[in-house]
Amino acid sequence: MDVISAADAALLVRSGDSVVVSGSGGGHAIPEAILERIEQRFLAEGAPRDLCLIHVVGLGNRAEKGAARFSHPGMLRRSITSALVDSPPLIGLALADRIESYTLPQGVLSQIMREIAAGRPGLITRTGLHTFVDPRHGGGRQSPSAREDLVERIEIGGEEWLRFKPFPIDVALLRGTTADEDGNITMEGEAILGEMISTAQAARRQGGIVIVQVKRIAKRGTLPPKAVKIPGILVDYVVVDPEQRQTYATDYSPSYAGELRVPEDALRPLPFGPRKVIARRAAMELIPGAICNLGAGISTGISAVAAEERILDRVVLTNEQGFIGGAPLTGPDSGGAQNYAAAVDQPYQFDFYDGGGLDLAFLSFVEVDPSGNVNISRFGRTIVGIGGFINISQSARTVVFSGTFTAGGLEVACAEGGLRIVSEGRHGKFVPAIEQICYHAGFAEREGRRAVFVTERAVLRAVDGTLEVTEIAPGIDLERDVLGRMAFRPRVSPRLAAMDPRLFAPEPMGLARDFAAKGGLARTRRRLA
Repeated sequence: MDVISAADAALLVRSGDSVVVSGSGGGHAIPEAILERIEQRFLAEGAPRDLCLIHVVGLGNRAEKGAARFSHPGMLRRSITSALVDSPPLIGLALADRIESYTLPQGVLSQIMREIAAGRPGLITRTGLHTFVDPRHGGGRQSPSAREDLVERIEIGGEEWLRFKPFPIDVALLRGTTADEDGNITMEGEAILGEMISTAQAARRQGGIVIVQVKRIAKRGTLPPKAVKIPGILVDYVVVDPEQRQTYATDYSPSYAGELRVPEDALRPLPFGPRKVIARRAAMELIPGAICNLGAGISTGISAVAAEERILDRVVLTNEQGFIGGAPLTGPDSGGAQNYAAAVDQPYQFDFYDGGGLDLAFLSFVEVDPSGNVNISRFGRTIVGIGGFINISQSARTVVFSGTFTAGGLEVACAEGGLRIVSEGRHGKFVPAIEQICYHAGFAEREGRRAVFVTERAVLRAVDGTLEVTEIAPGIDLERDVLGRMAFRPRVSPRLAAMDPRLFAPEPMGLARDFAAKGGLARTRRRLA
């Protein structure tokens, strides 16, 4: 192992290389100093160019950092990721067909690192069946020039499966907190763990090089052996950046690193408004003892609601980055967590999800069709990507999709236990057809899975191949504000109910009292006689 500068690390990336970058979202475990130097080198000398950039989670500050550093003309040939929303310049390149763009499920990209490391023939999974990732429906392509088949449908024992094919890794750019003189890497200060060892092993298996950015160097033999997340035998080069931040927005928080727990009162409450109304109504679906996932968008606010309502310790909230328990973070640091009970490497979290470990999943929606199929990936001139949405929605027993009823200029007012539409959104979300299927309602229903759609003015459920309105907010006119704002006619429940008036008042709802009246989940466990 050699300690080199970020500038020297950039020289190790050659034109045409396949480069894997670690990290998540807003700077979590992203080797930003190395990425910056690669960008500077390209701007100065036009190399490296024609790269294939692979990252499991969206990377960037939604401006110029992270994956966006690879967006200069000629620098990138192909992008493989689960999400592009954090790097808008890459969205523009994909829409203009300037790059081969693929968005594949986050869990698939995380788990396939282990398959590549072991030399196996790719990842075989049911994740993605009947969605736009299925080769019969596009194979995850987001640009016309993305012609290579990265996934194929196969049959095993008469059942359908998808095989995601392995890809080459020439350079792995990873991050930790501390490296010793032998290249052993610990991650005690990081906000996420990711799939560092799997990626390093995969690069080594493919004959690639592993470069790890850290904050500091320790003397040989002084790191606790069980704290080492990437053994030195897998590390070729280390880059030291003493100014390395925990995330783009946060220099360092000991609670993000799991060094301490903060009082629940210190967890930032959601400001009162339509997003809080929606997060509250979604939180009403919680059951004592439930194991839950909180996805991106409005759903991240459920942890803040649970803390405010004093029920956070009555459920187990998780996110796909590997946190179990506590409160997943909202806002620019979304992806991390506080007060968690455990943190596991990301591939193992997805193993648990794919195996049906989730009782409830809370996800967003952008478009919904008459059958209850959901699109969050691509709409209009925007490519968001899929993140962990498919893994989560395709395995959880119940999925609660949360979002505003319309978008673009929506303004509402809450008063006297009800809701009033001040200004309607310009874009409807309940549409006759969606551009990409990310959640297939028929497949879910055949497997006995349940879907609920929560908005600020109505609650709907997917029943027998169609949507049914089951609740509306007090003050809302069913025909004018709900049915009239949908591009199709859903079924209306004969037992249509009013949404709880407590949702529309700023003070806490008292969900702890409601929880006391709910029965917990019964789980089948082998018990001692």
